[in-house]
Amino acid sequence: MAAQDEPARSVVEAATAVDTLADLAKLLRQLRRRHARLGDGRELTYREIAAKTGWSPAMVGSYLTGTALPPTDRFDVLVCLFGAGPKEQGALATARDRVAEGRHQTETPQRSGSADPIVPRQLPLPVAGFTGRAEHLASLDTVLAERIATSTTAISAVLGPAGIGKTALAVHWAHRVADGFPDGQLYVNLRGFDPSGTPMSPAEAVRGFLDAFGVPPERIPANLEAQLGLYRSLMADRCVLVVLDNARDAGQVRALLPAGRRCAVVVTSRDHLTGLVAADGAHTVVLPVLSGVEARDLLAGRLGAARVGAEPEAAADIVERCASLPLALTLVAARACAHPGFPLAALAAELRVGAAGLDTFDNADPAMDVRQVFSWSYRELGADEARLFRALGLHPGPDVSVAAAASLAALQRPAAGRLLAGLARAHLVVEHVPGRFTCHDLLRAYATELAQTVDTEADRHATQHRILDHYLGTGYAGSMLLNPQRDPIVAVAAQAGVTPEELADRAQALAWFTAEHAVLLRAVELAAANGFELHTWQLAWALTNYLQRLGHWDDQIATQSAALASARRSGDHTGQASAHRHLGRAYTWLGRLDQAQTQLEMALELLRRLGDEAAQAHVHLDLGMTFDRQADHPRALEHSQHAHRLFCAAGHRSGQANALNAVGWEHAQTGDYEKAIEHCQQALALHREVGDLHAQAGTLDSLAFAHRHLGQHRLAVDCYQQALQVYQEAGDRFYQGEVLSHLGDAHAAALDHDSAHDAWAQALAIMEELGHPDTEQVRSKLS
Repeated sequence: MAAQDEPARSVVEAATAVDTLADLAKLLRQLRRRHARLGDGRELTYREIAAKTGWSPAMVGSYLTGTALPPTDRFDVLVCLFGAGPKEQGALATARDRVAEGRHQTETPQRSGSADPIVPRQLPLPVAGFTGRAEHLASLDTVLAERIATSTTAISAVLGPAGIGKTALAVHWAHRVADGFPDGQLYVNLRGFDPSGTPMSPAEAVRGFLDAFGVPPERIPANLEAQLGLYRSLMADRCVLVVLDNARDAGQVRALLPAGRRCAVVVTSRDHLTGLVAADGAHTVVLPVLSGVEARDLLAGRLGAARVGAEPEAAADIVERCASLPLALTLVAARACAHPGFPLAALAAELRVGAAGLDTFDNADPAMDVRQVFSWSYRELGADEARLFRALGLHPGPDVSVAAAASLAALQRPAAGRLLAGLARAHLVVEHVPGRFTCHDLLRAYATELAQTVDTEADRHATQHRILDHYLGTGYAGSMLLNPQRDPIVAVAAQAGVTPEELADRAQALAWFTAEHAVLLRAVELAAANGFELHTWQLAWALTNYLQRLGHWDDQIATQSAALASARRSGDHTGQASAHRHLGRAYTWLGRLDQAQTQLEMALELLRRLGDEAAQAHVHLDLGMTFDRQADHPRALEHSQHAHRLFCAAGHRSGQANALNAVGWEHAQTGDYEKAIEHCQQALALHREVGDLHAQAGTLDSLAFAHRHLGQHRLAVDCYQQALQVYQEAGDRFYQGEVLSHLGDAHAAALDHDSAHDAWAQALAIMEELGHPDTEQVRSKLS
């Protein structure tokens, strides 16, 4: 049996000529090619072989490239997989034994009087119940496979915060690939972040490695550089896996890197090890918290699938309370194992009671105590970094920008950026998107705990005041950019040390609100919970335009409800009226019209007492919209006309335009389309005069409606398309959906059914996303 690119001889004959590991690997590759020719012509890939055998792709690669000798059982599996017959299997097994014997004879004994070399096997026991991390294990496999292909030392750095499972992953992976390193596996805990506070010196570490290889004491030099040289010499021709656990920094690691091209190194650290990446080509594997599925699997692995499956809601609650952090989950699982009769719901309840702190995760072993483990990273911080970390515990979360962190800690932005980068290097925060930093809930709880114990009450209050000033100042400016015609309020003045962000235009304002959406909702909660009553309703006021334009009505109700409660506590009638009005608008768009009317009438009563005619006019417009959605057009027209009179009395030009549009709309609803066009054209001229693009779009929508019902379909379509373009440029998803629905109606009236279908389909997609009250109407049009 001959291959086109190999000597024409049988496998059995070829096996008799095998003397070296390279010869054996060459013959295995020849077998793989023959197997492909006899099959579909395609050679099995490393990953396909790994899938069939259960080995890692990197191990398969090491066997086929001659960097590792397969153990006997694996060698037998491999040759059978490649289709070797019984006689070939015997010849190949003999060849493999001959290679193994030759390698044995060439090894230099490391202990006097011993014929066998010392092969260290220092890996700790693998973590019981290890689960998940498939992506990160595959990344480590890939680095190892590249090392095999390029004959270079593979260096992988597993990075992440305390308790994330770095050591567990590194040790689990090391056991998976250990067979590929026949000359041994070295392991050392470098104590970079340790209860003792004393990192291991390179001298102590390298002496341990020399001892592991059985180097007699009299052969070990006294000088550290000479010891390192001896270590590198020993490793030069060996195939060894080195696990450097809990490294403090790149300098501690670099001295222990082997010189051998057949070696591999895996390092774990809470530091970014930037120097190791830049100078030594290390590949980084950054661990996040576990996914929900991985966290649940971890519990199931420790407690049994049946116990976890019997209480899925309690298991999910435990995962959430532990922030999917492996260390915390392991501690809870240990408690559950110690009390097999305890329902998981009881353990979840314990975590809920202790949710504000870390007492639930106390442990007698410092290495397993969450608070202690976090403290090893915290105490290595500089004073300024530590102060910022504590301040982050007072931030509403879930993440923070550099600009907000500067206001939080009364810093200049460049200084805040440097300190955040330092916290990220210590893995106390993560830069999850450029310029925005976050941490998991247990680290946040630790930061909050430190703020409560280290900082004074006055310091904490000032910190919260500054961050609320930051979000209110930026949010107020952003709101006025989204709607320049909006009636302003007298916003809280910012304290010293606060630097609100500078937003240049509407696009920047919309981008800022989008990035800070979740933070701003929590900022309202923070203000309400800590007695910042004025901030509460003014933050809610600042959020209104953004939430309305995106159709986030539930968020609008939540923030305005908090605003109303705060304004009532402080007796602030202006704040109460604002909250009532915006609650009314939200309820209107959700179709909860009775609640909307109640809220708007309460706002109107407060504004009458305050004598604010322009604000009253706005509420009359809102009431008109509420009655319009009830198809009570006479009352809607009455409120719209009343609003127009009040706006005229107040000299409020943009308000007059809005009222004229509303009056025109109600005329159109009662069939008086000519009068509707007359009023709406007046409104459009005023809107153009004051430069209100958003209101122009609303008026164009009203004009299009009237034109459509007069049979002027081309004019109607043109007006709708102009309105749609404005709403798209403004990022107003809610009104985009409405105008697209109306545009479809106009196309249908003109018998352009394909265009009508396209417009309605786009409208339905937006309305379903936003939970728009007209969703079913549009769906019925499509069907």
